[in-house]
Amino acid sequence: MLFSEIHGQEHLKRHLTQSVDNGRIPHAQLFTGPEGSGTLAMAIAYAQYILCHNSNGENTNGKTACNLKFKNLSHPDLHFVFPVATNDKVKSHPVSRLFMTEWRVLLEEQPYCNLFDWYKQLGIDNKQGQIGVDEAHDIVKSLSLKAYEGGHKVMIIWMAEKMNAACANKLLKLIEEPPNKTIFILICEDIEQIITTIKSRCQILNFPVLPQEVIKTALIQNYEIEEADAQRLARQSNGNYNKACDLVYQDSEDLQFEEWFVLWVRSAFKAKGNKAAIHDLIAWSEEIAKTGRETQKEFLNYCLEFFRQALLQNYNAEALVYLSPQTNNFKLNKFAPFVHENNILDISNELQDAIYHIERNGNSKIILTDLSIKLTRLLHKRPS
Repeated sequence: MLFSEIHGQEHLKRHLTQSVDNGRIPHAQLFTGPEGSGTLAMAIAYAQYILCHNSNGENTNGKTACNLKFKNLSHPDLHFVFPVATNDKVKSHPVSRLFMTEWRVLLEEQPYCNLFDWYKQLGIDNKQGQIGVDEAHDIVKSLSLKAYEGGHKVMIIWMAEKMNAACANKLLKLIEEPPNKTIFILICEDIEQIITTIKSRCQILNFPVLPQEVIKTALIQNYEIEEADAQRLARQSNGNYNKACDLVYQDSEDLQFEEWFVLWVRSAFKAKGNKAAIHDLIAWSEEIAKTGRETQKEFLNYCLEFFRQALLQNYNAEALVYLSPQTNNFKLNKFAPFVHENNILDISNELQDAIYHIERNGNSKIILTDLSIKLTRLLHKRPS
Protein backbone atom coordinates (compact mmCIF):
# COMPACT_ATOMS: atom_id res chain seq x y z
CA MET A 1 0.00 0.00 0.00
CA LEU A 2 1.32 3.44 -0.92
CA PHE A 3 1.46 6.16 1.71
CA SER A 4 -0.16 8.43 -0.88
CA GLU A 5 -3.26 6.18 -0.76
CA ILE A 6 -3.69 6.97 2.94
CA HIS A 7 -5.81 10.05 3.52
CA GLY A 8 -4.46 12.75 5.80
CA GLN A 9 -2.23 11.90 8.81
CA GLU A 10 0.77 13.51 7.07
CA HIS A 11 2.65 14.10 10.33
CA LEU A 12 2.38 10.40 11.22
CA LYS A 13 3.59 9.34 7.77
CA ARG A 14 6.65 11.54 8.16
CA HIS A 15 7.34 10.26 11.67
CA LEU A 16 7.13 6.61 10.62
CA THR A 17 9.18 6.87 7.42
CA GLN A 18 11.86 8.96 9.12
CA SER A 19 12.17 6.41 11.93
CA VAL A 20 12.91 3.74 9.30
CA ASP A 21 15.27 5.97 7.30
CA ASN A 22 17.20 6.74 10.50
CA GLY A 23 17.35 3.07 11.54
CA ARG A 24 15.34 3.71 14.71
CA ILE A 25 12.39 1.32 14.42
CA PRO A 26 10.67 0.56 17.76
CA HIS A 27 10.15 -3.17 18.27
CA ALA A 28 6.58 -2.68 19.55
CA GLN A 29 4.15 0.08 18.60
CA LEU A 30 0.49 0.68 19.37
CA PHE A 31 -1.52 2.59 16.76
CA THR A 32 -4.68 3.87 18.42
CA GLY A 33 -7.41 5.88 16.74
CA PRO A 34 -11.14 5.89 16.00
CA GLU A 35 -12.71 3.89 13.20
CA GLY A 36 -11.96 5.30 9.75
CA SER A 37 -8.83 7.18 10.79
CA GLY A 38 -6.51 4.88 8.80
CA THR A 39 -4.66 2.94 11.50
CA LEU A 40 -4.71 -0.39 9.63
CA ALA A 41 -3.86 1.12 6.24
CA MET A 42 -0.98 3.02 7.81
CA ALA A 43 0.33 -0.12 9.54
CA ILE A 44 0.38 -2.02 6.22
CA ALA A 45 2.12 0.84 4.38
CA TYR A 46 4.64 1.12 7.23
CA ALA A 47 5.32 -2.63 7.14
CA GLN A 48 5.88 -2.41 3.38
CA TYR A 49 8.30 0.49 3.83
CA ILE A 50 10.32 -1.60 6.29
CA LEU A 51 10.28 -4.97 4.56
CA CYS A 52 10.86 -3.70 1.02
CA HIS A 53 13.65 -1.26 1.96
CA ASN A 54 11.79 1.63 0.39
CA SER A 55 12.96 5.22 0.73
CA ASN A 56 12.11 8.89 0.17
CA GLY A 57 8.90 8.57 2.15
CA GLU A 58 7.05 6.32 -0.33
CA ASN A 59 6.71 2.62 -1.15
CA THR A 60 8.28 2.79 -4.61
CA ASN A 61 12.06 2.91 -4.39
CA GLY A 62 12.91 -0.46 -2.88
CA LYS A 63 12.69 -4.06 -4.01
CA THR A 64 10.22 -4.32 -6.90
CA ALA A 65 9.33 -7.98 -6.23
CA CYS A 66 8.72 -7.20 -2.55
CA ASN A 67 6.41 -4.27 -3.38
CA LEU A 68 4.46 -6.51 -5.76
CA LYS A 69 3.91 -9.06 -2.99
CA PHE A 70 2.35 -6.37 -0.85
CA LYS A 71 -0.26 -5.61 -3.50
CA ASN A 72 -2.11 -8.77 -2.51
CA LEU A 73 -0.70 -8.95 1.04
CA SER A 74 1.22 -12.14 0.30
CA HIS A 75 4.65 -11.21 1.67
CA PRO A 76 5.90 -14.18 3.73
CA ASP A 77 7.39 -11.96 6.47
CA LEU A 78 4.16 -10.00 6.99
CA HIS A 79 1.87 -11.63 9.56
CA PHE A 80 -1.66 -10.62 10.55
CA VAL A 81 -3.71 -11.34 13.65
CA PHE A 82 -7.35 -10.28 14.05
CA PRO A 83 -10.48 -11.33 15.99
CA VAL A 84 -11.98 -14.61 14.79
CA ALA A 85 -14.63 -17.15 15.74
CA THR A 86 -15.85 -20.48 14.42
CA ASN A 87 -17.96 -20.45 11.27
CA ASP A 88 -19.09 -22.89 8.56
CA LYS A 89 -15.49 -23.23 7.34
CA VAL A 90 -13.62 -23.50 10.66
CA LYS A 91 -15.42 -25.57 13.29
CA SER A 92 -12.92 -25.40 16.14
CA HIS A 93 -9.73 -23.66 17.32
CA PRO A 94 -10.09 -20.67 14.98
CA VAL A 95 -6.90 -18.67 14.34
CA SER A 96 -6.18 -15.86 11.90
CA ARG A 97 -4.11 -17.84 9.38
CA LEU A 98 -7.20 -19.94 8.59
CA PHE A 99 -9.07 -16.85 7.41
CA MET A 100 -6.42 -15.09 5.31
CA THR A 101 -8.40 -15.45 2.07
CA GLU A 102 -11.37 -13.58 3.55
CA TRP A 103 -9.03 -11.03 5.14
CA ARG A 104 -7.32 -10.20 1.84
CA VAL A 105 -10.69 -9.86 0.08
CA LEU A 106 -11.92 -7.42 2.73
CA LEU A 107 -8.78 -5.26 2.63
CA GLU A 108 -8.87 -5.16 -1.15
CA GLU A 109 -12.40 -3.73 -0.96
CA GLN A 110 -12.25 -1.78 2.33
CA PRO A 111 -8.78 -0.92 3.67
CA TYR A 112 -10.52 1.36 6.20
CA CYS A 113 -12.88 -1.42 7.36
CA ASN A 114 -14.27 -1.77 10.87
CA LEU A 115 -14.89 -4.80 13.05
CA PHE A 116 -18.53 -5.02 11.96
CA ASP A 117 -17.44 -5.24 8.29
CA TRP A 118 -15.02 -8.04 9.18
CA TYR A 119 -17.62 -10.08 11.05
CA LYS A 120 -20.00 -9.78 8.09
CA GLN A 121 -17.21 -10.97 5.79
CA LEU A 122 -16.67 -14.01 8.03
CA GLY A 123 -20.37 -14.72 8.48
CA ILE A 124 -20.06 -14.83 12.29
CA ASP A 125 -22.46 -12.01 13.13
CA ASN A 126 -24.17 -14.13 15.80
CA LYS A 127 -20.86 -14.70 17.58
CA GLN A 128 -18.34 -12.39 19.20
CA GLY A 129 -14.85 -12.68 17.79
CA GLN A 130 -11.77 -12.64 19.95
CA ILE A 131 -8.00 -13.10 19.84
CA GLY A 132 -7.53 -16.12 22.08
CA VAL A 133 -4.78 -18.29 23.48
CA ASP A 134 -4.73 -20.50 20.34
CA GLU A 135 -3.74 -17.35 18.45
CA ALA A 136 -0.96 -16.65 20.97
CA HIS A 137 0.48 -20.13 20.35
CA ASP A 138 0.33 -19.46 16.60
CA ILE A 139 2.12 -16.11 16.99
CA VAL A 140 4.93 -17.68 19.04
CA LYS A 141 5.31 -20.43 16.46
CA SER A 142 5.33 -18.03 13.47
CA LEU A 143 7.88 -15.67 14.99
CA SER A 144 10.22 -18.45 16.12
CA LEU A 145 11.07 -19.11 12.44
CA LYS A 146 13.69 -17.11 10.57
CA ALA A 147 12.58 -14.34 8.26
CA TYR A 148 11.89 -15.75 4.79
CA GLU A 149 13.84 -12.95 3.09
CA GLY A 150 16.45 -12.61 5.81
CA GLY A 151 15.34 -9.18 7.03
CA HIS A 152 12.61 -8.03 9.39
CA LYS A 153 9.39 -9.80 10.33
CA VAL A 154 6.30 -7.68 11.01
CA MET A 155 3.35 -8.85 13.10
CA ILE A 156 0.23 -6.66 12.79
CA ILE A 157 -2.39 -7.32 15.50
CA TRP A 158 -5.63 -5.58 14.47
CA MET A 159 -8.26 -4.75 17.11
CA ALA A 160 -5.82 -5.68 19.87
CA GLU A 161 -8.46 -4.83 22.50
CA LYS A 162 -10.13 -8.13 21.55
CA MET A 163 -7.23 -10.12 23.04
CA ASN A 164 -8.48 -12.13 26.00
CA ALA A 165 -6.48 -12.28 29.22
CA ALA A 166 -4.88 -15.65 28.45
CA CYS A 167 -3.60 -14.45 25.08
CA ALA A 168 -2.35 -11.09 26.40
CA ASN A 169 -0.46 -12.72 29.27
CA LYS A 170 1.18 -15.25 26.98
CA LEU A 171 2.38 -12.49 24.62
CA LEU A 172 3.76 -10.15 27.29
CA LYS A 173 7.29 -11.56 27.30
CA LEU A 174 7.38 -11.88 23.50
CA ILE A 175 6.34 -8.25 22.99
CA GLU A 176 8.85 -7.06 25.57
CA GLU A 177 11.74 -9.08 24.13
CA PRO A 178 10.86 -10.18 20.59
CA PRO A 179 13.22 -12.22 18.39
CA ASN A 180 15.83 -10.24 16.50
CA LYS A 181 14.41 -7.94 13.76
CA THR A 182 10.82 -8.67 14.79
CA ILE A 183 8.38 -5.76 14.91
CA PHE A 184 4.96 -5.75 16.57
CA ILE A 185 2.32 -3.26 15.42
CA LEU A 186 -0.79 -3.40 17.59
CA ILE A 187 -3.89 -1.53 16.41
CA CYS A 188 -6.85 -0.56 18.56
CA GLU A 189 -9.82 1.81 18.68
CA ASP A 190 -10.25 1.84 22.47
CA ILE A 191 -6.90 2.03 24.23
CA GLU A 192 -8.57 1.78 27.64
CA GLN A 193 -9.38 -1.86 26.90
CA ILE A 194 -5.70 -2.74 26.37
CA ILE A 195 -4.16 -4.08 29.56
CA THR A 196 -1.58 -1.79 31.15
CA THR A 197 1.25 -4.31 30.89
CA ILE A 198 0.82 -4.45 27.10
CA LYS A 199 0.57 -0.66 26.74
CA SER A 200 3.70 -0.12 28.80
CA ARG A 201 5.71 -2.26 26.36
CA CYS A 202 4.64 -0.29 23.27
CA GLN A 203 5.40 3.10 21.77
CA ILE A 204 1.95 4.68 21.34
CA LEU A 205 0.91 6.66 18.24
CA ASN A 206 -2.41 8.48 18.43
CA PHE A 207 -4.38 8.88 15.19
CA PRO A 208 -6.84 11.80 15.18
CA VAL A 209 -10.13 11.73 13.27
CA LEU A 210 -9.83 12.90 9.68
CA PRO A 211 -10.75 16.52 8.90
CA GLN A 212 -13.84 17.08 6.74
CA GLU A 213 -11.72 18.64 3.99
CA VAL A 214 -9.52 15.52 3.74
CA ILE A 215 -12.56 13.22 3.48
CA LYS A 216 -14.24 15.52 0.94
CA THR A 217 -11.13 15.54 -1.28
CA ALA A 218 -10.78 11.74 -1.02
CA LEU A 219 -14.43 11.18 -1.98
CA ILE A 220 -14.12 13.45 -5.02
CA GLN A 221 -10.92 11.69 -6.15
CA ASN A 222 -12.06 8.12 -5.54
CA TYR A 223 -15.77 8.30 -6.42
CA GLU A 224 -15.97 11.26 -8.81
CA ILE A 225 -18.94 12.80 -7.03
CA GLU A 226 -19.98 16.44 -6.98
CA GLU A 227 -18.23 18.71 -4.50
CA ALA A 228 -21.48 19.61 -2.72
CA ASP A 229 -22.36 15.93 -2.24
CA ALA A 230 -18.83 15.17 -1.04
CA GLN A 231 -19.04 18.02 1.47
CA ARG A 232 -22.37 16.73 2.81
CA LEU A 233 -21.12 13.14 3.15
CA ALA A 234 -17.87 14.28 4.75
CA ARG A 235 -19.86 16.16 7.40
CA GLN A 236 -22.15 13.18 8.05
CA SER A 237 -19.17 10.84 8.40
CA ASN A 238 -17.85 12.74 11.45
CA GLY A 239 -14.21 12.09 10.57
CA ASN A 240 -14.76 8.41 9.68
CA TYR A 241 -13.65 7.66 6.12
CA ASN A 242 -15.08 4.13 6.23
CA LYS A 243 -18.52 5.55 7.02
CA ALA A 244 -18.17 8.15 4.26
CA CYS A 245 -17.48 5.38 1.72
CA ASP A 246 -20.53 3.44 2.92
CA LEU A 247 -22.68 6.56 2.58
CA VAL A 248 -21.60 7.00 -1.04
CA TYR A 249 -23.15 3.63 -1.90
CA GLN A 250 -26.02 4.01 0.58
CA ASP A 251 -24.57 0.86 2.10
CA SER A 252 -23.99 2.14 5.62
CA GLU A 253 -25.45 0.07 8.42
CA ASP A 254 -26.47 3.43 9.90
CA LEU A 255 -29.36 3.61 7.42
CA GLN A 256 -30.87 0.41 8.82
CA PHE A 257 -30.02 1.52 12.35
CA GLU A 258 -31.82 4.83 11.81
CA GLU A 259 -34.96 2.98 10.68
CA TRP A 260 -34.87 0.82 13.82
CA PHE A 261 -34.17 3.83 16.05
CA VAL A 262 -37.02 5.94 14.70
CA LEU A 263 -39.49 3.06 15.06
CA TRP A 264 -38.23 2.49 18.61
CA VAL A 265 -38.53 6.05 19.90
CA ARG A 266 -41.91 6.56 18.21
CA SER A 267 -43.26 3.43 19.88
CA ALA A 268 -41.73 4.53 23.20
CA PHE A 269 -43.49 7.90 22.96
CA LYS A 270 -46.84 6.24 22.32
CA ALA A 271 -46.41 3.60 25.00
CA LYS A 272 -47.17 5.79 28.02
CA GLY A 273 -50.65 4.69 29.07
CA ASN A 274 -51.14 2.83 25.80
CA LYS A 275 -51.14 -0.96 26.07
CA ALA A 276 -51.19 -1.47 22.30
CA ALA A 277 -47.93 0.47 21.94
CA ILE A 278 -46.30 -1.77 24.57
CA HIS A 279 -46.94 -4.67 22.21
CA ASP A 280 -45.17 -2.68 19.47
CA LEU A 281 -42.13 -2.29 21.73
CA ILE A 282 -42.08 -6.00 22.53
CA ALA A 283 -42.37 -6.83 18.81
CA TRP A 284 -39.52 -4.39 18.10
CA SER A 285 -37.35 -6.05 20.77
CA GLU A 286 -38.04 -9.48 19.29
CA GLU A 287 -37.08 -8.24 15.81
CA ILE A 288 -33.76 -6.75 16.95
CA ALA A 289 -33.03 -9.82 19.09
CA LYS A 290 -33.10 -11.96 15.92
CA THR A 291 -29.98 -10.19 14.65
CA GLY A 292 -26.48 -11.14 15.77
CA ARG A 293 -24.95 -9.85 18.99
CA GLU A 294 -22.41 -7.74 17.14
CA THR A 295 -25.23 -6.05 15.20
CA GLN A 296 -27.11 -5.41 18.44
CA LYS A 297 -24.03 -3.86 20.08
CA GLU A 298 -23.31 -1.74 17.02
CA PHE A 299 -26.93 -0.56 16.95
CA LEU A 300 -26.97 0.39 20.63
CA ASN A 301 -23.75 2.36 20.17
CA TYR A 302 -25.46 4.11 17.26
CA CYS A 303 -28.37 4.95 19.59
CA LEU A 304 -25.93 6.45 22.11
CA GLU A 305 -24.53 8.74 19.43
CA PHE A 306 -28.02 9.66 18.17
CA PHE A 307 -29.09 10.77 21.66
CA ARG A 308 -25.82 12.72 22.02
CA GLN A 309 -26.49 14.52 18.74
CA ALA A 310 -30.04 15.31 19.85
CA LEU A 311 -28.70 16.79 23.09
CA LEU A 312 -26.25 19.01 21.19
CA GLN A 313 -29.07 20.13 18.91
CA ASN A 314 -31.27 20.91 21.92
CA TYR A 315 -28.60 23.14 23.45
CA ASN A 316 -27.91 25.00 20.19
CA ALA A 317 -24.46 23.49 19.50
CA GLU A 318 -25.24 23.18 15.78
CA ALA A 319 -21.58 23.32 14.82
CA LEU A 320 -21.11 19.90 16.46
CA VAL A 321 -24.22 18.31 14.95
CA TYR A 322 -23.43 16.18 11.89
CA LEU A 323 -26.37 13.75 11.97
CA SER A 324 -28.97 14.25 9.26
CA PRO A 325 -31.84 11.71 9.54
CA GLN A 326 -33.22 10.45 6.23
CA THR A 327 -36.50 9.08 7.59
CA ASN A 328 -39.65 10.84 6.38
CA ASN A 329 -41.36 13.09 8.95
CA PHE A 330 -38.56 12.66 11.48
CA LYS A 331 -36.60 15.81 12.17
CA LEU A 332 -33.73 15.99 14.63
CA ASN A 333 -34.75 19.47 15.77
CA LYS A 334 -38.25 18.20 16.63
CA PHE A 335 -36.89 15.21 18.55
CA ALA A 336 -34.09 17.12 20.31
CA PRO A 337 -36.24 18.87 23.01
CA PHE A 338 -37.04 15.45 24.51
CA VAL A 339 -33.33 14.82 25.23
CA HIS A 340 -32.06 17.11 27.97
CA GLU A 341 -30.05 17.36 31.20
CA ASN A 342 -32.74 15.58 33.18
CA ASN A 343 -32.68 12.31 31.25
CA ILE A 344 -29.53 12.05 29.09
CA LEU A 345 -27.36 10.44 31.80
CA ASP A 346 -30.03 7.85 32.60
CA ILE A 347 -30.56 7.07 28.90
CA SER A 348 -26.81 6.72 28.39
CA ASN A 349 -26.40 4.46 31.43
CA GLU A 350 -29.27 2.20 30.36
CA LEU A 351 -27.85 1.82 26.85
CA GLN A 352 -24.38 1.04 28.16
CA ASP A 353 -25.80 -1.49 30.61
CA ALA A 354 -27.65 -3.18 27.74
CA ILE A 355 -24.43 -3.37 25.70
CA TYR A 356 -22.62 -4.84 28.72
CA HIS A 357 -25.22 -7.57 29.23
CA ILE A 358 -25.41 -8.44 25.51
CA GLU A 359 -21.61 -8.79 25.43
CA ARG A 360 -21.93 -11.30 28.24
CA ASN A 361 -24.47 -13.40 26.36
CA GLY A 362 -27.57 -12.24 28.21
CA ASN A 363 -30.97 -12.93 26.68
CA SER A 364 -31.24 -10.21 24.03
CA LYS A 365 -35.02 -10.20 23.91
CA ILE A 366 -35.32 -9.61 27.67
CA ILE A 367 -32.52 -7.00 27.68
CA LEU A 368 -34.03 -5.02 24.80
CA THR A 369 -37.58 -5.22 26.15
CA ASP A 370 -36.41 -3.96 29.53
CA LEU A 371 -34.48 -1.15 27.84
CA SER A 372 -37.54 -0.18 25.78
CA ILE A 373 -39.83 0.06 28.80
CA LYS A 374 -37.26 2.21 30.63
CA LEU A 375 -36.92 4.46 27.58
CA THR A 376 -40.69 5.05 27.64
CA ARG A 377 -40.37 6.55 31.11
CA LEU A 378 -37.17 8.49 30.40
CA LEU A 379 -38.38 10.19 27.23
CA HIS A 380 -41.38 11.60 29.11
CA LYS A 381 -39.23 13.19 31.81
CA ARG A 382 -39.52 16.96 31.82
CA PRO A 383 -36.45 19.21 31.66
CA SER A 384 -35.54 21.23 34.75
